[in-house]
Amino acid sequence: MYALTWDLDSIFPGGSQSKELTGRMELLEEQLKDYQSKVKNFEVKDRDITANLAALLNLREKIANGFSQCSSFLNALMSADVTDVDAKIRYGKLTSLSPIFQLSETILAKKFTEISDQDWSDLLTSDALKTVAFRLSEIRRDGNELLSEEAENIINTLSLDGLNAWSQHYDTLVATIEIPFTDEAGNVQKLSAGQAFNKMMGDPDKEVRAALFATWENVWREKADLFADTLNHLDGFRLSTYKLHGTTDYLKQPLEYNRMSKATLDAMWGTIQKNKQPIVDFLTRKAQLFGKEKMEWQDQDAPIILDGMTERTFTYDEAAAFILDNFRKFSPKMADFAQMAFEKSWIEAEDRPGKRPGGYCTELPETQESRIFMTYSNSINEVATLAHELGHAFHSSVLWDIPRLNQDYAMNVAETASTFAELIVADATLKGATTKAEKINLLDAKMQNAIAMFMNIHARFIFENDFYTARQQGLVAPEKITEMMVAAQKEAYADGLAKYHPHFWAAKLHFFIDDVPFYNFPYTFGYLFSMGIYAQAMKSDGNFEDQYIALLRDTAAMTTEELAQKHLNVDLTKPDFWQAGIDMVLHDINDFMTLTEEYVK
Repeated sequence: MYALTWDLDSIFPGGSQSKELTGRMELLEEQLKDYQSKVKNFEVKDRDITANLAALLNLREKIANGFSQCSSFLNALMSADVTDVDAKIRYGKLTSLSPIFQLSETILAKKFTEISDQDWSDLLTSDALKTVAFRLSEIRRDGNELLSEEAENIINTLSLDGLNAWSQHYDTLVATIEIPFTDEAGNVQKLSAGQAFNKMMGDPDKEVRAALFATWENVWREKADLFADTLNHLDGFRLSTYKLHGTTDYLKQPLEYNRMSKATLDAMWGTIQKNKQPIVDFLTRKAQLFGKEKMEWQDQDAPIILDGMTERTFTYDEAAAFILDNFRKFSPKMADFAQMAFEKSWIEAEDRPGKRPGGYCTELPETQESRIFMTYSNSINEVATLAHELGHAFHSSVLWDIPRLNQDYAMNVAETASTFAELIVADATLKGATTKAEKINLLDAKMQNAIAMFMNIHARFIFENDFYTARQQGLVAPEKITEMMVAAQKEAYADGLAKYHPHFWAAKLHFFIDDVPFYNFPYTFGYLFSMGIYAQAMKSDGNFEDQYIALLRDTAAMTTEELAQKHLNVDLTKPDFWQAGIDMVLHDINDFMTLTEEYVK
């Protein structure tokens, strides 16, 4: 049997009191001082510039890995136990070191801009630097838009108690959230946000879902003023930073971070928008199977139970075996890696109070490991989540032997490996269906991801667009934020729901993440991009694994458009690629509609 709780002591023993963690953070401070000194003394006209820069990047890699190692460990502690105050304090200490590193990065980027285009081109052709040429050119590009070293240092220092602090404040608020729930015996339980969400969206009893959703909405409404303050100041700080740098387009940074063009983003959303009606029809049909005329928010992910069938469940060990067996059909290396993650207890899956909601995968580059956080509840959706996070971990593992700069892949392609892993599980469960009712249930489970990507994520994108536009004019009132959320949901769902989630903006962590702005559209991109890869895998003549790993290894070394052209031979700025992925979803919808027709006559 695999452990339901993760092993953190193998990283730094002793939890938030770890002496080894203290030692690593002290070493990090020393490395930062050394790096700062070397960056200041770095001369762009030195004839040994190639060797000097290579040595500088080697030290930079050690520092970046150290930050990641310590940050992942402390985040893991805080996720598994929201009451771990010591971990939070030590995380604050760690983040206080960031401005030192950021100042050095600013100085280095600005020095890159002093190099002529011809000398820069010659520099990047050297054996020591050509593998990271793309990333170094990105740093040089960004250096042209930086303010003075002093100004950038002030902004980065103020961010600790500004942008970063407001994001952490959200976590503090969520830790206080308790959702009262009365069970069948009449006992009142206090559920954490994570536990309540899983039950609200996944309980087979529609009355339980409806009652819990009403309570859920009310709990977030009661603290709406606090969440509105948090969101206003977090995004307000970000907009102020953009303004100081002369940036008026708030999508500029998210697009550059994801290494994709506005043309690609527009092509993706435009093609999705043209295909909304079949998805609305699916949601309406599912609602009819629940005895309702129109879909309600809390019923979107609920299981469909027909003909007395009970929803198929998986114990944690059964989920692990199922994932490993199906990973192996596509990539033995991915299966071997996942098995190692289970055996070494890299996964925190236990369903218990005191945990943060949601799930994630985090990397530990110094020990070349990952850790996965989730709350497992035996449903097919949780099996998919587990596979999703293992996909993230596998992506990171195939990059451990290349330079750190080329490991910094963006969120949109980060969601590719994870969603590909999910697709493997979804198709495997569907192929294993033995009855019509079970096939309906599994088609629905598979469609939940598509609905999230095409409707829910689209609503988040529309909302953030509207919020940023309004925030540029001043603070936005909680009531106005809530109105914007409902309007975005109605637009994204093509008015296909009978009940919406007005305070979704408060309940969704992604709106409050400080390091990645617009934490939404990359999910949809990754979903459709992975479909293209999956289709290629299905037609593969046996060398798919090597092709797949080659694509993953390039994810931080070129633009998204270049990546797609090189490995998939497609143009992301045209609708054809996006339509091909959507057509795969529409095929599943057609099957679902045909299979369920007799149940709604």
